[in-house]
Amino acid sequence: MTDNNRVWAAALLALALLISVAACGLPPGRSFYARPTDNATVPGKLSGVGFSPKSAQPYDIIDSFKTARSAGNALIWSGDWHEFENARGFPTLLVEQSYLNGLTAIIEVTAFNQSGGQLLRSLDEKTQQKYVAGAADFASKYQPRYLGLGIDTDALYANSPANFGKFVKLFDRTYEAVKAVSPGTKIFTVFQLEKMKGLNGGLYGGTDNTSKNLWFLLDKFPRADLIAFDTYPGMIYKTPSDIPDDYFTSIKAHTGKPLAINGTGWQSTEGPAGWPGSEAEQAEYVKVFLARTGDLNPEFSVWSYLYDPIALAEPFNSMGLLGGNGTPRAAWYIWSTGK
Repeated sequence: MTDNNRVWAAALLALALLISVAACGLPPGRSFYARPTDNATVPGKLSGVGFSPKSAQPYDIIDSFKTARSAGNALIWSGDWHEFENARGFPTLLVEQSYLNGLTAIIEVTAFNQSGGQLLRSLDEKTQQKYVAGAADFASKYQPRYLGLGIDTDALYANSPANFGKFVKLFDRTYEAVKAVSPGTKIFTVFQLEKMKGLNGGLYGGTDNTSKNLWFLLDKFPRADLIAFDTYPGMIYKTPSDIPDDYFTSIKAHTGKPLAINGTGWQSTEGPAGWPGSEAEQAEYVKVFLARTGDLNPEFSVWSYLYDPIALAEPFNSMGLLGGNGTPRAAWYIWSTGK
């Protein structure tokens, strides 16, 4: 979701002109996660979508918060850790607008890109100090319910175990600083489930080898309040019925921490090289996902894309619950009702 979020960076200034802290009337220090009475009717815990407006136009961005409210009670934004240094950056705008629309904002930042695990900037002492200070300042002002540090952290390890080690230390430093000013904030990192399982075949272009799993990485974050996963089984399996019954619940064999599904999805059109995909399969996947993650008791479950993320390549560009023109797909009705 990080790469997709950059599409919206161009609209930041225009959106900032439309919204101000004074206008929303919520002073810093107020908890910006949704009031319990404002939560949507989705059963269980938090369920929602990723921040993915129809376009980068300010009115589409504002409207996306209202539309997201109909899909659940949570909204995830994922982006560059550097955004905490911008007083009117996306994290601030997301918590304000999420609050006003009765949504729980889940803010996630990363120091590396998801696709290849390359650092966005060197994790030297100066950079780490800025990262820690930015996260702590944000947490002090807005007391977020959830704060994610690192997205698809396994990719960083695969690219550079040395940089992964630096990130683990950054995670611990940030954890301490945030907890000191916002003890109730639940802090976590995110892993890519398919990669953790050793599944690199299908659309990933490699081969599946579960003996080369990465489950040991979970033990590197003993302080994490929960562990979250991105998961796209449609990259490995051609139909939802091919997904093993224990595909999600098997996570519990590797950690006793609370769990969350940070982002998931299924393509609504045929993918690369004729890889299957349809709106009917997308809807079927929602049913399979809801049925097979119930026993995980996830703290939150998020469908990655509200609208089709046209800036992304196949198969992700057809994973929206809503088409590019805003037309609901069958999956929308199942996800938004939880059944």
